[in-house]
Amino acid sequence: MDTREINPWTWQDGFGFAHAREVTGATRILTLSGQCATDATGAPQHPGDMAGQLALAVANPGEVLA
Repeated sequence: MDTREINPWTWQDGFGFAHAREVTGATRILTLSGQCATDATGAPQHPGDMAGQLALAVANPGEVLA
């Protein structure tokens, strides 16, 4: 079984977590970490705008999956 971290950005490197981890072998498994409304540098986006934050938090896993 092999594992691969998936981090389309680099800001998380200092925090010691991965946005996703792919496990391959007999089965393929992908786990995603919690996502939030941050840009590619890890800076929070859309302060005071819940709709904007939600849209970005939902879009970010798309980057991980891509």
